[in-house]
Amino acid sequence: MQELSQKDATDLPLTFPGVLVIVGGGAVDLDLLAQLAAGGAALVGADGGGDVIAGAGLKPNAIIGDFDSLSDPLGWLGRTRLVRISEQETTDFEKALYSTRAPVTVALGMTGKRFDHTLAALDAVTRYARQRSIILVDESDIALAVSGSFSFGVKAGERVSVHPLQPVLFRSSDGLKYPLEGLRLAPGERTGTSNSATKRTFVIEPAKGEDGVWLLILEKGNLAGLIEAVMNRRG
Repeated sequence: MQELSQKDATDLPLTFPGVLVIVGGGAVDLDLLAQLAAGGAALVGADGGGDVIAGAGLKPNAIIGDFDSLSDPLGWLGRTRLVRISEQETTDFEKALYSTRAPVTVALGMTGKRFDHTLAALDAVTRYARQRSIILVDESDIALAVSGSFSFGVKAGERVSVHPLQPVLFRSSDGLKYPLEGLRLAPGERTGTSNSATKRTFVIEPAKGEDGVWLLILEKGNLAGLIEAVMNRRG
């Protein structure tokens, strides 16, 4: 098994034309994983996430990480692409992020089970949100990391939470019960938890020049629509 580093892996990043699902070892909805795979999404295991994919009866397009939690790395030889990265400065999720490219990335199993892994996933999302569209999925919610403005449609009265991963001053919002005009949200200072939609489509817009990363947190049933919205936005 060849050991690769970010420096000498000349064929990295692995590029996928559509939805990429990166799977970790946290809480994973296996039915959702199967649905995404059936819809044509590519699957990448972040180290032990390869075992989760296999446990769902699926085969990953690649497994990326330092392989300290993958049960049988040698058993995957010849079955899928193995990218072993030994550096210990980043988590396996971040290794998978910097080793891939895709229009939209859905992250399963990056939250739940271990609080430190959840926090590390949020840190990684903050670092990469300006470069790519990442949607975290947990047991009940989805969270899209956003830098800049965003609009989306949900049912009136549905929960819409805005959580700052970095300080963000908002210029305006439309279609939300509690307007964001002139509000500065920042970690440890103020958040926008448990807002709600008042219209079919809401719009959130930071002030001019603001590029701080924030999370748009919605109910899990909005995942398919959010993936489509992000793909259309990038297109």
